[in-house]
Amino acid sequence: MPLLTLPNPGALALSVRAKALVFEDPRSQAILDRIRQLSPSDATLLVTGETGTGKELVARHIHALSHRRGRPFVAVNCGAWSESLVESELFGHEKGAFTGATTAKAGWFEAADGGTLFLDEIGDLSLPLQVKLLRVLQEREVVRLGSRQPIPIDVRLIAATNVDLEEAVTARKFREDLFYRLNVATLALPPLRERPGDILPLARYFLELYAHRLGSGPAALTTEAVGRLLEHPWPGNIRELENAMHHALLVCKGHQIAVADLRLTALQPKAATSPPPSERGFDRGAADVASQVKATSLEGALLALFEQNLPNLHEQIEETIIRTAYRYCDRNQLQTARLLGISRNIVRARLAQFGELARYRAARGGAAAAVFGRGEPVGSSRVPGAS
Repeated sequence: MPLLTLPNPGALALSVRAKALVFEDPRSQAILDRIRQLSPSDATLLVTGETGTGKELVARHIHALSHRRGRPFVAVNCGAWSESLVESELFGHEKGAFTGATTAKAGWFEAADGGTLFLDEIGDLSLPLQVKLLRVLQEREVVRLGSRQPIPIDVRLIAATNVDLEEAVTARKFREDLFYRLNVATLALPPLRERPGDILPLARYFLELYAHRLGSGPAALTTEAVGRLLEHPWPGNIRELENAMHHALLVCKGHQIAVADLRLTALQPKAATSPPPSERGFDRGAADVASQVKATSLEGALLALFEQNLPNLHEQIEETIIRTAYRYCDRNQLQTARLLGISRNIVRARLAQFGELARYRAARGGAAAAVFGRGEPVGSSRVPGAS
């Protein structure tokens, strides 16, 4: 069984990160194949997925499979630092650059020189820092705070986020030019509930791990407990599963874990977001993986909506279907019509009705204005086209 773990996971007891990842489910096996394809390249990689899905584990595995494996791997959580500190941590500073800077210090980019820099929760960076990060990626050099001397760097950047960066761009919370710079190669990690084949192997791994730490004998899951684990939506993903197994091992009797021993949250997972455009092409090519998704998931989602007794439910469902298909097809109206089996005129009319075309034109106009303001040709900024 392919298994990925963090180095020294025992020192990360309070971390919300996933500390183990397996690839038993067909969707996970497709992800592993994708990792092997992307690893030899030096291209910037954007990893998306909910918290606890194993984004750092994937980044470490990509580094280990690359030609940079003998060089540093530096992992940084962008959301863990205040704005006043994150700039000096990223880019470094010279002595006297600010109060308390008693010595010069190299930043994370310099520390990762020759290797891989993993920036987690990159969507949490402020807009001014996004500008400076974009320049570093473009120029392949950093300038420390308090200095004017650029320092060349050779770093592969892997960025990760649990938010929809396209929506953040539309909301003007994330720079469009930086998004395109990061969106060279993409990898969307599905939540644990969408790869059920991984649940039991991970549960047994965590049971064995904590049994060893606690000095207790091995414990087995009852049939009912297995069923409960497979039914749970796992909003906390792998970290939630780890906590559930740890708790169950502490309270179970006779080395048998029953349903009553499982402490599972009543929280529900967030609404799913569409994957990045380049990742959608990968999903379309993996038809054998898509066929593994349970057909009952759509029915269950509809039943949940029916129970809410929402007004104009049919219109809301139609809007969601057409809007999602339009974005899935990279905002190509003809492809959207073919995908849904309706005419292009209907697609265009509905998109206009929902305001999708107006939002896209506004975003494209803003991007063109920004490029024009820099004195560059308007056509030099790539924007997904609509036909």
